[in-house]
Amino acid sequence: MRVFRCRGRLRGRSLMVAYAAVAWMPGLLLLAADLLDPAWALAALIWISPLTWTADRLLAGVSLVPTEKGGSWGRVIPSGIAFLHIPLMGLGVHQIALVEGWTWKGVLFLAHGLQFGQVAVPAAHELIHRRSRWERRLGAAVFTSLLFGHHATAHPAVHHVWVATPQDPNTPQRGESFWHFWPRAWTGSFRAGLAVEARRMRHLGRSAFGPGNRYWFYVAGGVASLGLASTLAGLAGGLVWGGLALHAQMQLLLSDYVQHYGLERRLLPSGRYEPVAPAHSWDAPPPFSRLMMLNAPSHADHHLHPARMFHALVEPKESGAPLLPFSLPVAATIALFPRLWRRIIDPRLDDRRKRGRESGPGREPQGG
Repeated sequence: MRVFRCRGRLRGRSLMVAYAAVAWMPGLLLLAADLLDPAWALAALIWISPLTWTADRLLAGVSLVPTEKGGSWGRVIPSGIAFLHIPLMGLGVHQIALVEGWTWKGVLFLAHGLQFGQVAVPAAHELIHRRSRWERRLGAAVFTSLLFGHHATAHPAVHHVWVATPQDPNTPQRGESFWHFWPRAWTGSFRAGLAVEARRMRHLGRSAFGPGNRYWFYVAGGVASLGLASTLAGLAGGLVWGGLALHAQMQLLLSDYVQHYGLERRLLPSGRYEPVAPAHSWDAPPPFSRLMMLNAPSHADHHLHPARMFHALVEPKESGAPLLPFSLPVAATIALFPRLWRRIIDPRLDDRRKRGRESGPGREPQGG
């Protein structure tokens, strides 16, 4: 059966309106679910899952034309998601813990968890790369509420420096399953980020673990979040908050897993690794999920230009990066099943490595 696919280009103001509409909608639907009727959570769940999958297929021919001129939308879109996140998490925990019926509890939990992992996390990721201090702090606050505050330090200072090398805990090796990668990446990034903070404090002439160490904020903020949840809905509230945080963390690490699986930077004769290139990230072209996730699937260009705003990132099909055969959410779902994941991705990875060897030292084949 042939699927009709739309073609065209989203650019300028239309592009920014599309980002706002697609990325804000599930959060607004969940706000209605928490304040008005739990049935709205079903609409949010449909938006994030089957509707996104269908729209990615139907809009496969639509290009998101990069623009440096995002105007105020470039700041309002991710910060708006982040400002909504904290009350939405508190309201969601209260609703999930107290609503009657396990079916609605499950719908609310899944919908909120997907919102936090696939919308709030990309927004917070965008913010921790911004130059302004308040945006970076806002992004860190989102990660802290998800009991993953150390990511605000470890991601830019460790992952972006050492990506595609053994020194990066968030780069999975070929053949490594997600279930092995997950605990290794979590603990490895926590320790590496803590070492970064300790060095920063010593550089400032202070005690490595003194009051200025950001890890105190990450840990205290996480404890305060669980305390707030317990105040809102007792022990059940604390368990729900922890479960939602774990769900969001899992989605974040799934993104790291599928976007860097098996890709390696060469160690040069000088003892240094080759510079980061598009060949060191997997991109995912489908447009609707890119709108919802603030262009996080355009990952290769992000690693080349970490401070570049989401709306200015180069199209995946033009970045020269290897391309995932699915959207980022679908690829992450497949990665939960290691044998299926390896059956699909390992041949593509091996083909790239073979062509890389044939192209000669210091060169990598471009494209998917």
